[in-house]
Amino acid sequence: MATTLDRLSEGRLLINVVTGGDPVENKGDGIFLNHSERYEVTKEFLDVYSRLMRGEKVDYEGQHIHVEGAEVLFPPVQENGPPLYFGGSSEAAIDVAAEQIDTYLTWGEPPEQVAEKLAVVRERAKARGRKLEYGIRLHVIVRETEQEAKAAAEKLIGHLDEDTIAQAQKIFARMDSAGQARMSALHKGSRDNLYISPNLWAGIGLVRGGAGTALVGSPEQVAERIREYQALGVTNFILSGYPHLEEAHRVAELLLPLLPLANGQQQRARTINTGPFGETIGGDKRPSKQASAS
Repeated sequence: MATTLDRLSEGRLLINVVTGGDPVENKGDGIFLNHSERYEVTKEFLDVYSRLMRGEKVDYEGQHIHVEGAEVLFPPVQENGPPLYFGGSSEAAIDVAAEQIDTYLTWGEPPEQVAEKLAVVRERAKARGRKLEYGIRLHVIVRETEQEAKAAAEKLIGHLDEDTIAQAQKIFARMDSAGQARMSALHKGSRDNLYISPNLWAGIGLVRGGAGTALVGSPEQVAERIREYQALGVTNFILSGYPHLEEAHRVAELLLPLLPLANGQQQRARTINTGPFGETIGGDKRPSKQASAS
């Protein structure tokens, strides 16, 4: 599926690997593994997956995954496959990232906490002879002035009652995700002291799992906070807002002009999709040359 999407998108595909952090939800998907076992599966899966993306034919016998003669007939457009993104704050997650991931992601924690986490990941990757890129997942509430932005943030959670917050926090508490525990610790389930760092607001995390913080402020303030994360080595910013479309327009108009952006992508060599030019032979072999169109 990954190679198909990569070919259809002409090499624009990025993949975010998610191991899962809610045991109740996992059981609904038929997964009854504990935290460490899930990361064992993730590691084994990526062992096989990465070799397939490199064009290998794979025999593999792990504790959880066993394949014989696995291969991908139609290779991805991007060399070695689409870049892999991955986030996780536990020791097991950091080990997987250091060994197998291209871009390590963190949720929006205060800069000093992000710095500590990235330092650990960087050292683990270095020990394996690898160098990763780093990204951060944040919401954005940007307005012409700081006062307007803060008012918009308060309006966003203005209709939440304490019972709704308590119900959400109860669900988060059952999770075995270290990252979710770190998010919940930022606000402690309370509306008090939601600004946990300059212009970093934890109000979304009162009821939203996962990424629960937002940069709130004027364009100049939000840009400065982003530059602080850039100074830590963060090069990928995955941003969103509520409502999505309206906030995307505000970010584009107010914030992006203040930031240096990497524009465009490198042109990649295109491969011919075999669709109208031939078919796999017995579902096992790819045609060696393009069939005549006549």
